[in-house]
Amino acid sequence: MKKYSFLFVLFAVSIILACGGKQVNTQGSEADTLHFKYAQNIVMIKQAGATIVELKNPWTNNTLLHRYILLSDSTDFPNNKADDTPTTIIKKGNHRSIVCPSAHATLLNMLAAQQQIVGVCDFKYMVSPQLHQLVKSRNVADCGESINPDIEKMIETRADLILVSPFENIGGYGKLEKTGISIIECADYMETSPLGRAEWMKFYGLLFGCEQTADSLFAVVERNYIQLSNKAKKSKFKPRILTEKLMGTVWYVPGGHSTIGQMIADAGAIYPFAEHHQSGSLALPLEKILEKARTADIWLIKYNAPTPLTYSQMLGENKGYAMIKAFKTRRVYGCNAAIKPIFEETPFRPDWLLQEFVNITHPSKQPFVGRYFEPLK
Repeated sequence: MKKYSFLFVLFAVSIILACGGKQVNTQGSEADTLHFKYAQNIVMIKQAGATIVELKNPWTNNTLLHRYILLSDSTDFPNNKADDTPTTIIKKGNHRSIVCPSAHATLLNMLAAQQQIVGVCDFKYMVSPQLHQLVKSRNVADCGESINPDIEKMIETRADLILVSPFENIGGYGKLEKTGISIIECADYMETSPLGRAEWMKFYGLLFGCEQTADSLFAVVERNYIQLSNKAKKSKFKPRILTEKLMGTVWYVPGGHSTIGQMIADAGAIYPFAEHHQSGSLALPLEKILEKARTADIWLIKYNAPTPLTYSQMLGENKGYAMIKAFKTRRVYGCNAAIKPIFEETPFRPDWLLQEFVNITHPSKQPFVGRYFEPLK
């Protein structure tokens, strides 16, 4: 009887796919479709015994990147694809997972699902103490670099899931696909709003069997973020914020429609490159930066180094930095990503980063103590 019940679910799923995405079930009523409040590239359709998760292709309009059918039961049944979209059938919860993006390993720790991690990639770049403890004190494998993983170690972990970051025109995952381990394409980083990316935790919560925990955490993130933004936007002072610094001869700044560009606006500040509607980075020469952002009141820099960045070190790199207002007034703040888990925590806790932006742009009388940034010396 259990086998037939799941064949029934599969039949219902095939009806949905055959109807071009129309949400119906075998009783003729509409399925429970969850349209995310902020995320633009993911939709979940709940059926009896299964949830269909469709990931939109962020690089090609009107196409899907991947479709996942998440099952509530442990019974196996074949994958009958109805179209050319890559489709993977997975059971909910109790996985053995290899996690390549460090942010997702941190998220599983936030969701109290870290016991489902059996391997990680790019461990040498992870700075979170919790993640280091997982690798050093438990049997969690270091599977090498995500661009060239140790396939043998991955197989030895007996993992059933690999979480990866997809990229445009990647052309498949090569050796990873030959392992037989289901690949989860974590395209959340392509969302253009901080809350949009964070909202993907609902998908991961469903996948790892901690749906209620994920929903509760996102409710906290959303409430904190909105309260901070509403308060910050009431301020009459709107400082101009510049980010990053030269890398060689190129200065990469976030596009106006990036999550950082949106967060600067939500912090009640002005972003000099807001009119550039890209969601990715802009590659600009120093001259263009000085033209648009010489009057920046605040300068935020992320860097990776064994020692803290200083004003004298910056002048040694390029004397043109001294022409920027924030440098002259000593309002430059640095985040050393070698020791601060900004890339691991903030994708799913944007409220923490927004709190820091607000504290910097609208300082109180108390000395600034940041979770990620600190004033340059």
